[in-house]
Amino acid sequence: MSVLSLDSDAGTTWSLRATAGPVPAELASLMAESVPATVPGEVQTDLMAAGLIPDPFDGDNESRTAWIGYCDWQYSTTFTWHADGEARHDLVADGLDTAASIRLNGREVARTQNQHRSYRFEVGGFLVDGENELVVEFRSPIEFAREQEKVLGALPTVMHHPFNAIRKMASNFGWDWGIDVSSSGIWKSMRLESWSVVRIASVRPLIAVEGGSGTLTAHVGLEWADAGTGRAGAGSAAAPDTRQRPAGGPAAGGQSVTVTVAGQTATASVLAGDASVVVGVEAGAVELWWPRGHGAQPLYPVEVAVADDVWRGRVGFRTVEIDTAPDEHGSAFTFVVNGKRVFVRGANWIPDDAFLTRMTRERYRSAIADAVDANMNLLRVWGGGIYESDDFYDACDEAGVLVWQDFLFACAAYAEEDPLRTEVEAEAREAITRLSAHPSLALWNGCNENIWGYLEWGWRPQLAGRTWGEGYYVDLLPSLVAELDPTRPYSPGSPFSFTRYAHPNDERLGTMHIWDVWNERDYSVYGDYRPRFASEFGFQGPPAYSTLTEVVHDEPLEPYGPQLLVHQKAADGNLKLERGLGAHLPQPRDFDEWHWATQLNQARAVAFGIEHFRSLYPLNQGAIVWQLNDDWPVVSWAAVDSHGHRKPLWHALRRVYADRLLTIQPADAGLALVAHNDADAPWRATVTIERRAVDGTGSLATQTVQLDAPPRGIAHIVIEADAATAADAGRELLRASADDGSGPAWWFFVEDPELELAGLRDALQASARRTETGYEVRVTARSLVKDLTLQADRLDPRARVDSALITLQAGETHTFVVTSDAALEPERLLAFPVLCSVNDLVTA
Repeated sequence: MSVLSLDSDAGTTWSLRATAGPVPAELASLMAESVPATVPGEVQTDLMAAGLIPDPFDGDNESRTAWIGYCDWQYSTTFTWHADGEARHDLVADGLDTAASIRLNGREVARTQNQHRSYRFEVGGFLVDGENELVVEFRSPIEFAREQEKVLGALPTVMHHPFNAIRKMASNFGWDWGIDVSSSGIWKSMRLESWSVVRIASVRPLIAVEGGSGTLTAHVGLEWADAGTGRAGAGSAAAPDTRQRPAGGPAAGGQSVTVTVAGQTATASVLAGDASVVVGVEAGAVELWWPRGHGAQPLYPVEVAVADDVWRGRVGFRTVEIDTAPDEHGSAFTFVVNGKRVFVRGANWIPDDAFLTRMTRERYRSAIADAVDANMNLLRVWGGGIYESDDFYDACDEAGVLVWQDFLFACAAYAEEDPLRTEVEAEAREAITRLSAHPSLALWNGCNENIWGYLEWGWRPQLAGRTWGEGYYVDLLPSLVAELDPTRPYSPGSPFSFTRYAHPNDERLGTMHIWDVWNERDYSVYGDYRPRFASEFGFQGPPAYSTLTEVVHDEPLEPYGPQLLVHQKAADGNLKLERGLGAHLPQPRDFDEWHWATQLNQARAVAFGIEHFRSLYPLNQGAIVWQLNDDWPVVSWAAVDSHGHRKPLWHALRRVYADRLLTIQPADAGLALVAHNDADAPWRATVTIERRAVDGTGSLATQTVQLDAPPRGIAHIVIEADAATAADAGRELLRASADDGSGPAWWFFVEDPELELAGLRDALQASARRTETGYEVRVTARSLVKDLTLQADRLDPRARVDSALITLQAGETHTFVVTSDAALEPERLLAFPVLCSVNDLVTA
């Protein structure tokens, strides 16, 4: 096979122009004159590179650049080709966003309408010897969605554009955390492939493990150069064929297909025209792949060869199931890997950049490191995004991070008729096939909230009996998973109860989303829930100060400034932030306090929920917080902002997602110390529980206990009344710490505004010094200091700090390590709002 890359980095020169739509008068030349384009790329990134539009992320430029989504666009290039003796010449497009027509030398090759598919078209009859012209034209995504909505009928959705009428990334049209870019472009690679005889169209390397031995069953799709002998349809995988061909050399006119894994090889023969073949390889004794915290992640190279075509990938040998068996409490939802239950500590994942083509392998690995460093073992790829790049799944394979993969349906009703249904099936077949090799992939999920939405969001009157997607979630998608990837479990949706006639968001059954907290109720209400598995919940907070002020230029800065509100997409979002402070923290006196207090409250809210959920173990088997990441600078639920700053929430997650968690929880008799041990070894330690004075004057009551929590188990210790009862609630606290360094766990008898805290300058002694890699800030408490955090990015946007949310008693010391190459005055690291705490918020 010979490959002619048509990507820009291979030297192909592309150009871009508008062909229809509301192009601003000052850019009218775009209708006649082209600008340089990059492939893979998107219209906005090309127009930015040409200096024709401002950054849509900055200020209120979202509205200034909204016209782009209403326009049609044309990409064009020329390339040189000469006949090379190969029998077939295919134009391959790995990704087109979204409604595209492709012309080669003035003749239409094809029309496409699905961002989530790849396409392959035979173009031997279109090519000319020498220079060839390739043109790809894109219909306005907004206008195309409106056109398809008229064909299918308007169906309920949560956004202002009918994203549910087409197969395009839903959040590209905006979300309650996302910018509306409504992009178009050749968003993945394009190339010309020339080949003869036969090529590998697809590989599904499915694994099985029994008694320590592994088996790989390779389902190999084939395409033959002779179009009359089993050629797969354009853009689709070859039809499945379960016939086992005899081993050995090829039959007359046929070929041999060879599969190698773990040093073992098997060969099967195929006849010319066979669309697929199944080749089984007994791999022998193998090391099992485990999620992080449960074992290692060995990966075995796989090679599939036929004629001169070779496919290479990797697999991990493991089994995965979801236990949803009914029990005395309802129905469980438990991940089981290699026969072992896995408690999930996870986060929801959204596209990491609103402009997808800016993502790199290094950015994916950095984001997965954010999850790993926060002690997570699962990421859920949310259904309003994309089937992610292999770079994402490769990083998860290597790190032992399980992946829950939604099919791409979110918060809307979807028609089950053509033209949508055909596209849904094609994209699902391709996604299942492509991702089946990744051991990290642990669950296929039908949709996000659509079943819940049908029941509770007022859809049924508008639907009036029409289809809304149920057939996808309970019929088509599970059938495809059973056909193509029977090694993995399937869930119809999230939330879902796995019980007929049950409400899909019943805490007793399966998975649950908790959104009355944040939207309507105080975060203390998390304590009223007893979810079997919390697959969505969260609380908002602003991004790092430097991230926010890079794009928000209101003078003065204030929560309801016009540009800040552009970067707050949730309905009444800033009002909810203020209401969410409740009795927990005082109302901020200025913008600096607003930024710090709402970041802190976000961290506390989520930590409160997770500590409660973990205290319910084994009733509760996991939590997936909304959300790990952002796709642009915005006030959101993310733990890591779009510039890679780990918000206070991230630091709270690192603590509450630790393998071993000490937490003080309300109990029937007063208070209890709960120790959740999510590790393979017993947790044995001496724990000291003290009621102490806030001002550090001494211990008021002490209880010493021996902790013995079994492996992957939990221990509950009743705190004695003398320790659990305050004599002066505003001046006392409860603290539990173990002699192995675990904890501490804290309990305060009153909310912070009622707690008698000293001002930070009185409560703390601090110093800073320069180091080879940045700075160290050393702090020593004179009395209680709560949630001490160093916002070094206020001085250097590139600065990173190793820790946050540090609570110290009198006499205790902590050192913050700052990574920065900026020349800063060290003393500036010691003043509010750079060095900040609860003390700053509650004292004059």
